[in-house]
Amino acid sequence: MRMGRFAFMLALSPALAGVSVVAQGNTGTVTGTVADTTGAAVPNATVIITNPVSGLRRTATSDGAGHYTFPNMPFNRYHVEASAPGFASASGDAQVRTGSATTVDLKMTVGAASQEITVEAEDVLNTSAQQANTIDRDLFSKLPLVSTSSPLSSLVTLSTPGIASDSNGLFHPLGEHADTTFAIDGQPISDQQSRVFGNQPSPNIIQSVNVINGIAPAEYGDKTSLVVETTTRSGLGQLKPTGTISLGYGTFGTFSPAIAFGMGGAKVGDFFSVDGFRSGRYLDSPELRPLHDVGNNQNIFNRADWHPTDKDALQLNTTFSRSWFQQPNQYDQPTQDQRGKIISFNIAPSWTHTINATSLFSMSPYLRQDNFHYYPSHDILDDSPVTLSQSRRLQNVGFKANYTVTKGIHTIKAGATIYHTFLSEGFGLGVTSAAFNAPCNDADGNAVTDPAVTSQTQCGVGNAYVANDGYAAGLAPYDLTRGGALYRFHGRTDIKQEAAYVEDNITWHNLNLQLGARADNYNGLSRRSLVQPRLGVSYHLVSTGTVFRFGYGMFFLTPYNENLLVSSSTGVGGLQSTAADPLTAVPLKPAARNQFNAGFEQAFSHFVVVNAEYFWKYTDRDFDFDVVLNSPLAFPIQWAKSKIDGLGVKVSIPNYRGFSAYSAIGHTRSRFFGPEVGGVLSNDPTINSSSVFRIDHDQAFQQSSNFQYQFKHGPYAGLTWRYESGMVAGAATDAAAVLGFTPDQQAQMQLQCGNVKATLAAPITSCAANLLSSPLIKIPAPGTENDDKNPPRVAPRTLFDAQLGWDNVLHKDRYKTNVSIVGTNLTNKVALYNFLSTFSGTHFVSPRTVTGQIALTF
Repeated sequence: MRMGRFAFMLALSPALAGVSVVAQGNTGTVTGTVADTTGAAVPNATVIITNPVSGLRRTATSDGAGHYTFPNMPFNRYHVEASAPGFASASGDAQVRTGSATTVDLKMTVGAASQEITVEAEDVLNTSAQQANTIDRDLFSKLPLVSTSSPLSSLVTLSTPGIASDSNGLFHPLGEHADTTFAIDGQPISDQQSRVFGNQPSPNIIQSVNVINGIAPAEYGDKTSLVVETTTRSGLGQLKPTGTISLGYGTFGTFSPAIAFGMGGAKVGDFFSVDGFRSGRYLDSPELRPLHDVGNNQNIFNRADWHPTDKDALQLNTTFSRSWFQQPNQYDQPTQDQRGKIISFNIAPSWTHTINATSLFSMSPYLRQDNFHYYPSHDILDDSPVTLSQSRRLQNVGFKANYTVTKGIHTIKAGATIYHTFLSEGFGLGVTSAAFNAPCNDADGNAVTDPAVTSQTQCGVGNAYVANDGYAAGLAPYDLTRGGALYRFHGRTDIKQEAAYVEDNITWHNLNLQLGARADNYNGLSRRSLVQPRLGVSYHLVSTGTVFRFGYGMFFLTPYNENLLVSSSTGVGGLQSTAADPLTAVPLKPAARNQFNAGFEQAFSHFVVVNAEYFWKYTDRDFDFDVVLNSPLAFPIQWAKSKIDGLGVKVSIPNYRGFSAYSAIGHTRSRFFGPEVGGVLSNDPTINSSSVFRIDHDQAFQQSSNFQYQFKHGPYAGLTWRYESGMVAGAATDAAAVLGFTPDQQAQMQLQCGNVKATLAAPITSCAANLLSSPLIKIPAPGTENDDKNPPRVAPRTLFDAQLGWDNVLHKDRYKTNVSIVGTNLTNKVALYNFLSTFSGTHFVSPRTVTGQIALTF
């Protein structure tokens, strides 16, 4: 659409007749009329729509005909209440399930108006068979997010039960590694979203987030441990321009400017956002105090809405993001200067057509791309212990179409998706440290760095050398210190995927059934097709305010796309064991999963809601990533199978007189079985074994509790309490293993022998096992380590975050000044996310950070 026509339509939109009632993606419209008992319209009535649990609260005013409209409403249950001078308040409930309009007409009687919304027990219960957690902008905008460079991940981690947090914006949902689909206004994105994979959506653009952590409906495939349905902000209905200009500054030189602007009417709307972020601790560092860790990102987003008729809605989302960052160094990498850059864009138009009052059709093509570049130091010999380079492009072209019809107790949705992913990968690696892969050790156990010693056949021949048990012959051709050359990989391919699905949401009295089936076909480096049934059941026992749920689903999981070509070419064991035998290369293959869920939701009046669910998953071929040492370069790997079960509980206290709170609790047992295929440098001891082990997604207990209080005249305060019992840290198996760590690694884990602490200059080389300890790592007692029953773990951590703010400090009507200050890790707790993990590396939890922000809203 040309800009001239768009501006003309924008100017005319308030005068256009009719109310647009079509919505796209995972949103609908709530509309209706406000009238008195005679049927006469009540103009200028204040209409408020709320969801007490998600925190959503919006206000509209009825027009001269008594009409009101709330567009862009995420699928959920809502309470609607109208008030007007001289009338008693009138209320009703709305259940938004489709993009069609949900009508709630309100009848007002003469009398005194109520001063506050009346919340009943049924208003806080989700009676759907779909297990999900919703959080609206009004709630999460006052939530102290832990990761400002991966804000969406931080929001999901803090508010959803059953999630273990990881470094660099990653998280492990329900015992899996980042097995998540982000649906942005209905557009599915199942590729990795974190600081080191692809640029995430800014919280500046998010209106509401609904996280499906139960059995995903048939509409979703690929990565389905979590489905994060994200609704963006819209300019529809904003007759006066509204927006925010903000500026934040804080610890580590953090700087975060942002602008958001929206305007529109009933027919046309536009929302625009631009923001940036800069920090001296951009990535989570392998050292407590970051070295060489500056990074920044910039995000531009625009959403344009046009409803040319009451039956048609057009929407166009466009996004551009760029991030640049230094790779954090360890103390033994003083001259290393490795850096990364990610450039992303997304173009997603959509069209929704209302066929009649009970059916609609929608279609949405899209194009998105992530370009990841990783640069070695100017002098590659400054890199240690290896030099790395990467140039990777992931481009996804897709098309999605849905037909939805509501008839009686049935809401049927049928659709199809087509994905076409274009992959281009370049990767380079070379060993730059003579001690990293030395064939021999001397009599004291130190690596022999003599460049003339190039083979283990030279150990013990005319000298006191002994063979190095950790030597990998496959890396010898790439050892630059012993005459080797750089390993270079270049590859291209495209992956085709098709899926069709049908689902029926049946509501009969207090019973809700969600029946569905999905068929997927995958044609990439490997091929597979699968039909997957999905079932969800809930029953609302009204007398006790209880909802019982049960679900079953079969899921088709495809390999991670990032670095898939490299991983599928190196074979079993990676470069270190197969470089000379390319015939052993094994492409990663799609997996199949069976999952069962059972749980309940209980309301205690309208003050407290408890939502609990047990899950059990069996996956035939499961996925993870393998990093190269401590770098952000991660390569997909696949295990023979996994068995995962756990429990997620969320306790919510909806807003009552300004106070609200929730606690998200989780427990997960994540057991994986070898052998492993894929990766580049794989050094896991279970690589060729069928024995079971606990992967580093496994965590016995975690919880995140948030408490907020909003004073009547603007000030507010929030506190978050986080506890995690610690994920698996597989390398620290026993005393002998930790005594063999480098001085820097011992210093990182704060190893000590009695009262003697390891330092860079004085590592601990010998110590009685009973005297060896670490406050950051739980080392199993001698003879007790077991990969399944008693693996080494990161030590438990308790962290506190807080936010203080004041909205409209100057008490202005049109232009409001808001101030806030956020502090994370207030007690400055020293803690690790992970340690020497082949799947993640070593990363410290951020030290105490304090950030202040001032914002002007209009």
